[in-house]
Amino acid sequence: MLKGRCTHPEILAALGAAGHGSQVLIADGNYPFSTGANPAAQRVYLNLTRGFAPVDEVLAVIAETVPIEAAHVMMPSAGPEPAIFEAFRAILDVPLQPLERFAFYEAARSPNVTLVIATGEQRVYANILLTIGVVWPEG
Repeated sequence: MLKGRCTHPEILAALGAAGHGSQVLIADGNYPFSTGANPAAQRVYLNLTRGFAPVDEVLAVIAETVPIEAAHVMMPSAGPEPAIFEAFRAILDVPLQPLERFAFYEAARSPNVTLVIATGEQRVYANILLTIGVVWPEG
């Protein structure tokens, strides 16, 4: 029986197979999952309905499960910063690194992206690309 909050078998398997430098994409309901991510990455669809599995809630569970060394976000070309970025900052211990929309898509197509999590998130620009860090030995 699992003790942590993450109990999704496919997510746990993908994270268990990933290592330092591997990346995880958590994306909103508008994201082009088929063309905007590494085609070889494991895909997990949590987007049962609009609004289901908000990106920040998924991020919180992932951040409890693996160490995060970097976080890239999709930044609009004009206008204010998306409000969800504050929720991301409240969860993560690393700064957000903004990428322009098409640069974000290119980064998400990297062979380092091993897991893509599709959500039904309705907030726009609620996409985050995480780089898995190192688990340091105890002692």
